[in-house]
Amino acid sequence: MIDSHCHLDHEPLYQNLNEVILRSKDIGITKLLTICTNLNSFENIKKIINLDPIIYGTFGIHPHDADKDLISKNKIIENSKYSKKIIGIGETGLDLYYNNSDKKNQIKSFINHIEACSDIKKPLIVHSRSAEKETFDILNAYKNTDIRILMHCFTGSHDFARKLLNLNSYFSASGIITFKNSSELRNAFSFIPNEKIIIETDSPFLAPTPMRGKTNEPGFIKYTLEKLAEIKKLTLENMDEVTTNNFNTLFSVK
Repeated sequence: MIDSHCHLDHEPLYQNLNEVILRSKDIGITKLLTICTNLNSFENIKKIINLDPIIYGTFGIHPHDADKDLISKNKIIENSKYSKKIIGIGETGLDLYYNNSDKKNQIKSFINHIEACSDIKKPLIVHSRSAEKETFDILNAYKNTDIRILMHCFTGSHDFARKLLNLNSYFSASGIITFKNSSELRNAFSFIPNEKIIIETDSPFLAPTPMRGKTNEPGFIKYTLEKLAEIKKLTLENMDEVTTNNFNTLFSVK
């Protein structure tokens, strides 16, 4: 199993990393991708990726931090080249639900990340909340630049998924697919082709059923994988193989 999106620099995971990594390995996780959200986050990620061979990282500015850390395309490229273990750019995108940053700054930051991805050919990890039209319109404007798109923690509509598939996007299933009230999301994932799906925890957030109410961690990824296998009518082993191969293909790792 691979956790394609976790935040190991966030507490309480950061102060218990040795135990978190050990529990991850105990349930069969072979890779952890810890996701950058701002410039301070990246300073910790630089340390975390050297703790264990299974840990990889990204560089990016979350839309919540677009006001504080609005940086240029060239700076994104520079940080993304820090190490061979920095394998993606993001998370970036638009969050018009919380609007913690000005919309114009979110859009500018998103575009800078997309153009950085276009230049250095690393996957783009996209956060989109209450912004389906805006997110698609921006991504669609770059459809001829050969960017590799990953929709992180996808919770969008069937129509949004269909349009994103036309851009050759990948979709990451989080613990939200296990929630009782997420039947529409499960229907969307039943429609998305197997070869376009990976899994994540988004830990320490969004603990899946039956761990809701607890601090999420990568070791809980198995519950999301089990639900996804049920949705896709595959064995757990086959679903694991599919999502693992998809991650390795998308991020060009072995």
